[in-house]
Amino acid sequence: MTSAGKLELARRVEVEQALLSRWGEAKISPSRERIEAVLDLLGQPQHSYRSIHITGTNGKTSTARMIDELLRGFGLRTGRYTSPHLVSMTERIVLDGEPVPDRTFTDAYDELLPYLDLVDQRSDIPLTFFETITALAFVIFADAPVDVAVVEVGMGGSWDATNVLQAPVAVVTPIALDHVQYLGDTVAKIAIEKAGIIHAGSSAVLAAQPTEAAAELIKRAVELQVPVAREGMEFGVQERRLAVGGQVVTLQGLGGVYDEIFLPLHGAYQAQNAACALAAVEAFFGSGAATGPIDLDIVRSSFAAVSAPGRLEAVRSAPTVLIDASHNPAGMRATIEALNEGFDFRQLVGVVSMLADKDARQALEILEPVLVHLVVTQNSSSRAFVADELAAIAVGIFGPERVSVEPRLDDAIETAIRLAEDTPDGVLAGAGVLITGSVVTAGEARTLLARGSS
Repeated sequence: MTSAGKLELARRVEVEQALLSRWGEAKISPSRERIEAVLDLLGQPQHSYRSIHITGTNGKTSTARMIDELLRGFGLRTGRYTSPHLVSMTERIVLDGEPVPDRTFTDAYDELLPYLDLVDQRSDIPLTFFETITALAFVIFADAPVDVAVVEVGMGGSWDATNVLQAPVAVVTPIALDHVQYLGDTVAKIAIEKAGIIHAGSSAVLAAQPTEAAAELIKRAVELQVPVAREGMEFGVQERRLAVGGQVVTLQGLGGVYDEIFLPLHGAYQAQNAACALAAVEAFFGSGAATGPIDLDIVRSSFAAVSAPGRLEAVRSAPTVLIDASHNPAGMRATIEALNEGFDFRQLVGVVSMLADKDARQALEILEPVLVHLVVTQNSSSRAFVADELAAIAVGIFGPERVSVEPRLDDAIETAIRLAEDTPDGVLAGAGVLITGSVVTAGEARTLLARGSS
């Protein structure tokens, strides 16, 4: 790295620390007043480009990445904003498919800082971390400038900091119970909150939903007289078959059928995410039954280029090591279904660290049938389950002989690899390690394994 590059990296780390000194993402003050105030001072940068807004419980980031690839395939300059990040904070703010350069990130923060200070002085609660980085993303997208921003909510919908967009297309991925202390203790209550990103004048693209969630989303759309595209009705997955490195799918879109699409990701849920992403882009372009499909060759090439780091991502072989960011029961269930379908493990060892506000018991119960052994550990988050406390839950599910505890993640990975290598016949084919339970766990494991291979 050049001396200039080292200086830019050091400055980025300073900015990241300044951002992290604010209220973290786990500390919520449900209000859009602060984000609206700072964006007003900045001249409403979020309205200088069109946008596609995505909420839901699971699949948001993968769907956002697919939408981004499709839009860029059609020649549009894109910005993509997702959360949380796996390794670097700049992963959250993406221009033309690449995380923003350190210099862009820090220069935008320096320009934003005086406006942050003004709003902080006027507010009982200063701008939170998520509000600040959201404003930063919107400023960077305006300065680029982008043609369209693909924006994932942080939590919920109606009061989320991203819900200042008035996006022409609102996408709702599958809804399940999560963040119940903030969003409500039923799927219906959570759906009401997430339906808040649907605005008058927009189009709504809805993944397949539990009945009670679908009812609330449709109710919101009807009240606002918003056109709705529903998975299983107006769009969906017609056919899928396994392929080397992923799957081949046929999708029913709003404008027609798109066949022979290679998707280099595993699992039925990723095919459903692809159908949702395609429908969102069709809605953005105004495609429908009357206008016909969008360009099939571009759709094929765009989906073939999709990646989803931290989503059943293979980072090592012999034994195979997979990293997956599933962090709630619904996500874990989809991961296990994809794992059983796409991989043939004879001996799979799990490494798990979860955040203490998640339903660890149910997630571990879903994991239990596929693991020969579980190594419980603890990631660096202040919200993480203490390893011994998570292990106490695990022992009740797996039994003491199938659970090990390694408080350090690097030690846990080493232990799991050693256990996976200890196959009854000494043959590593079919042996694997699955590291999961949290986005933080996935990101830290990715960093550790990358260092180990360098």
